[in-house]
Amino acid sequence: MSVKEVVAVPPTPAPKPIAPSAARPTGRRVRLTASRIDPWSAMKVSFLVAVGLGIATVVMITVLWMLLSGMGVFDQINSMVNKVIGDTSTKFDLMDIAGFGRVVSLSVVLGVVNVLLLTAMATLGAFLYNICASLVGGVQMTLTDD
Repeated sequence: MSVKEVVAVPPTPAPKPIAPSAARPTGRRVRLTASRIDPWSAMKVSFLVAVGLGIATVVMITVLWMLLSGMGVFDQINSMVNKVIGDTSTKFDLMDIAGFGRVVSLSVVLGVVNVLLLTAMATLGAFLYNICASLVGGVQMTLTDD
């Protein structure tokens, strides 16, 4: 025969009603672990983000060139360089080097190269993250519902 110890547990008090003006408790918390990133999804998202950044870069460079041209910055640079050179037989013109068409086409080429590089780097980053996450378990995050 065995002897069991009986412990008396005091009754729990009834819950107090919550007043309508009282602050509600914070939302629940969930701990998640990002153990894998799909490289195909990372490539698609990074491609779209890079295309958006490329378009924004071309528009920004175009607006900046028009702003500088409208303010007369290129004419002032031309006159200053011609004064420094002092030779009247050769006239320096900055528009031969930094004309609107050349600047915009260079920014488009820069945008295309950025799209290719950012997409490749993000996809490679997803592969590397998956390898590291398989070794250490991934990144743990705590999400709250407020």
